[in-house]
Amino acid sequence: MRFAQLLLVVSAAAGFQASAQTTGWDTSGNGMLNGTYYFRQVVYQLSSAGDGSLADAASLYGTVSFSGTGTYTMNATLVDLAAQQLQAVTGVVGTYSIAASGQGFLSSALFPGDFIKGLVNQQGIFVGSSTETLNGYNDLFIAAPLASPVPTASTFKGPYSMAYMDLSSGNPLNAIGLTAQMNPDGIGNVGTVPVSAYAGSNGSGKIVQLLPNAKYIFSGGAAVVTFPNSNSAFLTGQFYLYFSPDGNFVFGGSPISADMFVGVRTGTSTPNLSGLYYEAGIDEDESQLASGFANPDSFFGSFSANGGVIVGHQRIDSLSSALTFDFTYHDSYTLGANGAYSTTATNYVVGPGIRIGSGIGPFLGLTVGLAAPSLSASLSSSGVFLNPTGVLNAGSFAPFTAGIAPGELLTLFGENLAQGVQVTSEIPFPPILGGVQVKIDDIPAPLYYVTPGQLSAIVPYGVPSGVAQIQVINNGVASNTVTMETAVTAPGVLTQSQNGLGDGDVVHLDGSLVTANSPAQAGETVSLFLTGLGAVDPAIADGAAGPTLPLSNAVSTIQAFIGGAAATVGYSGLAPQLAGLYQINLTVPTGLTAGDNSLAISGPDAFASVCLIAIGSGSGTTPAAAAPAFRAVPRALPGSRRRVPAATRLTIPQATIPQATIPQATAPVIR
Repeated sequence: MRFAQLLLVVSAAAGFQASAQTTGWDTSGNGMLNGTYYFRQVVYQLSSAGDGSLADAASLYGTVSFSGTGTYTMNATLVDLAAQQLQAVTGVVGTYSIAASGQGFLSSALFPGDFIKGLVNQQGIFVGSSTETLNGYNDLFIAAPLASPVPTASTFKGPYSMAYMDLSSGNPLNAIGLTAQMNPDGIGNVGTVPVSAYAGSNGSGKIVQLLPNAKYIFSGGAAVVTFPNSNSAFLTGQFYLYFSPDGNFVFGGSPISADMFVGVRTGTSTPNLSGLYYEAGIDEDESQLASGFANPDSFFGSFSANGGVIVGHQRIDSLSSALTFDFTYHDSYTLGANGAYSTTATNYVVGPGIRIGSGIGPFLGLTVGLAAPSLSASLSSSGVFLNPTGVLNAGSFAPFTAGIAPGELLTLFGENLAQGVQVTSEIPFPPILGGVQVKIDDIPAPLYYVTPGQLSAIVPYGVPSGVAQIQVINNGVASNTVTMETAVTAPGVLTQSQNGLGDGDVVHLDGSLVTANSPAQAGETVSLFLTGLGAVDPAIADGAAGPTLPLSNAVSTIQAFIGGAAATVGYSGLAPQLAGLYQINLTVPTGLTAGDNSLAISGPDAFASVCLIAIGSGSGTTPAAAAPAFRAVPRALPGSRRRVPAATRLTIPQATIPQATIPQATAPVIR
């Protein structure tokens, strides 16, 4: 591939405009992108060697003008390293579609037919990645509005924590990820910059450098930072940096390479990480370099931070694994005085509404998270408000970017959704409860409970793939419409703590819960309850209970992993005589460490690792197997239980699971 040749064709086509990616996508948020922006996109295309080396690397940077109504015009510079070309490009025209939540997509300027999927934050900053590509590459795209008045030298002042990644050499051995501390003085001096770096050839070994005499100037509202030329320094020559309107976020890279900087100004306020954040990033797992290969990926998504716990979702494009999938995860954090914290794979720094991350070798990575926009009931003219970011998996509480799957039990948040509290006492679950309806693509959704601020509904099996429109009707008054992407599967295990975290709803053969005092043993068969396994066979009516003879099996192949080891799945399908729930029977593998272990469930397009299972020290006969490399950069899954404040909880009507193929178990509580 030659990016320069491709872009010449695109820019030569007068008035080029890509068609809409998905029919029916909400465009009510198009006004979130409006005006002149600075942007930077880095693109890495894998070679056919199968070792993680690159066939090409490129960057596209410059200005993009958004109309506020769904079109953009771009004036940029293209750097194509394989072609050794630097090219000015003007007048590239494209389209974009942004929903009320801020989620959406831009037509690609480099690849006609591809789209950069991502999200817009409160300040109008867009972060995203082309995770569903026709052309096979990983990328990261960031755009921020140019402030008025434009930034000047005095804008760039005070302590900044920076993260940087450069895969442009094409050889994983020469890949670089680093953090740097800059303290510009507002008049052109950066001074000495401490750098902590990881290089592919150095594995987990950290390299520390002090880079003296860095300076900067401003031009057109952007900074040009210059490091003295050096044969050994990780940063040398010029780098262009662009700023958010408030100056707290900065991003950019070299004008002649395919690298990326992101940074956050620290010390302006007490660090705080709370609420919903939108994120995007790019990774390269180099832990298998000794075996001759590296695994790059890129992603976009969102995460919710609360009380030291994160539940997140990423839509990941892993070219080396030939997988594009939804990844739901949890993490923990304790912020230091400077807003820094670390997991086993990533160093993070938190600033005002910003979190940046840099991978710890050999797990190189660069990520940026930005506080989501504040959404209010004013989005609904009727007063019945369905929060565009408030459609969550009822088991895992995975963020809304994870999408929805047929048969999934959802929790919907908003205002004036119902006139009171009512729980259904019938199975099948009814399509109208307390005068409330939920329609998903105009198909009535079975309702479990309704309250003014929260509903529980089942996604109809007939919802088409692609995009779904969700609307609540409260006694004849319709809410705003929320657009969601659909998936084949969206696993979410119910948990004993009733918030999607901690120990999962897993039971022994006698129906008693698996707990720290009654752990599962190696070789034992246990059952777990969850939602989001998608289509079933034989099919059932929406909202009906799972049948017993025959059992209704999940159409998709479902896998389970405990502590990273594959567990044998004996049954996956609907929970008999229960509505809205699925059940998995699995055999616990051997070789696990006693105590809390991660419990992960995967379908063909999703991998969810959020909750835990208690494992005992007893022996068994089930052989352990390594989990496949679903994630290029592993997310830490600490052993301690996680607690966040639970949402309103209601108890499912009791039903007895017959003693047939499925062991008898107590029906779990669902939110």
